Amino acid sequence: MSDALTRPASAGTSAPPKPNAVVAVLALAGIVVSLMQTLVIPIVPELPTLLNASASNTAWAVTATLLAAAVATPVVGRLGDMIGKRRMLMVSIVLLVSGSVVCALADSLVPMIIGRALQGLAAAVVPLGISIMRDALPAERLAGSTALMSASLGVGGALGLPAAAFIADKWDWHILFWTSAALGAVAFVLVLLIVPESEVRTGGRFDLVGSLGLSAGLVSLLLAVSKGGDWGWTSGTTLGLGAGAVVILGAWGWWELRAKQPLVDLRTTAKPQVLFTNLASVALGFSMFAMSLVLPQLLQLPSQTGYGLGKSMLTVGLVLAPQGLVMMVMSAASAKVTQAKGPKVTLMIGALIVASGYALNIVLMSEVWHLILVSCIIGAGVGFTYGALPALIMGAVDPSQTGAANSLNTLMRSLGTSFASALAGVILAQMTTDFGGHALPSENGFKVVMAIGAGAALLAFLVACFIPRRQAPAQTAAETDEQPEAVTAKA
Repeated sequence: MSDALTRPASAGTSAPPKPNAVVAVLALAGIVVSLMQTLVIPIVPELPTLLNASASNTAWAVTATLLAAAVATPVVGRLGDMIGKRRMLMVSIVLLVSGSVVCALADSLVPMIIGRALQGLAAAVVPLGISIMRDALPAERLAGSTALMSASLGVGGALGLPAAAFIADKWDWHILFWTSAALGAVAFVLVLLIVPESEVRTGGRFDLVGSLGLSAGLVSLLLAVSKGGDWGWTSGTTLGLGAGAVVILGAWGWWELRAKQPLVDLRTTAKPQVLFTNLASVALGFSMFAMSLVLPQLLQLPSQTGYGLGKSMLTVGLVLAPQGLVMMVMSAASAKVTQAKGPKVTLMIGALIVASGYALNIVLMSEVWHLILVSCIIGAGVGFTYGALPALIMGAVDPSQTGAANSLNTLMRSLGTSFASALAGVILAQMTTDFGGHALPSENGFKVVMAIGAGAALLAFLVACFIPRRQAPAQTAAETDEQPEAVTAKA
């Protein structure tokens, strides 16, 4: 199948009367989901006091979101293909609003964890939105629209951090979650009124065994990766979870290859274009998290260390905010390159830009403007790569599998982020300097993490080289209707 983005002939829906409105609403929904992940960052250090719990226990407020998102993304994507992408998009937004309300009412740890888990279940909004675009938008609008939708995760995160820091600094912290609930409610109403439902459905029976197996394997893996630093990497719990993940995911793969209607079509994911795109996504997810970890710490560490800049969380948000705007602008440039040269070239360009940003950060990290420049360069690369990934996936899978395939690709990026968090945590915990009797990450530790981030981006570039070359564009729906004999002959 071509990697050219064309609207499928089998869509059975006419072009929406206001495609600009559809794109804007779906992008807004993606931004709201990314805001949900960002809102909690300014209050993480204060959660033990706010919730009257230990720091190790309050960390579950972050871990619960990660685990819920990993489980929900492939399952909801598959359900979207089966019973309706718009329907599952709205269900996801309802879960986001519900989780936000629970957190807004919480004053103790358990309801906070429950609310954050419910919020994490909304993580499939972006891949669902991209899949809706494929079914609903005219072919000429698809590349730019999917690039914007894919970049909305980064845009929302970058713009949400200064807003969250400002709210947390000026008002009660519960306002953060009431804000998230309000934005989610607005997104739900707009989706209900403007976004059309796709007629592209697979139907059939849901693979319950496959969903349970994948969920158990992912939870075991991510718990081992995200909590290994606290439990000890050689502890029985960590090693047991890691071994369990290998066994469970192996059994899950065996089941999926034999299921008549699998949760994930592993034969499709083994296609070179899908396989290498997903592998590149893992490397990119790994690379991009390094910036999110390093830059805020550099900005907030005391200036007396000689490399910290001693800034507030609000300043951190303002420094990183331009990155979101750059992502948005570069998503449009990404679409133009994709239309001219193909998404493979776009992905490779983006990976090189990300690598160059990290390389520059190794030598420019002593001034605020240095970090603004670096974050914008990396953001430009992210805008390119995030736009190319869904184009590559949709160019290789059947329209009826778009939701599941895009969701799996999103999951691959999340796994890369989780691995990066674990490795960076180990490096920064080992490479420390003494500051007033406290061990702080050293300057060389940050440089090592940035070098690894650059290396991961270069790895994504190398993996992208193995993606098959761009093929001739597939026929449009109009051509299929006008020349049935030609289509049959080619088939």
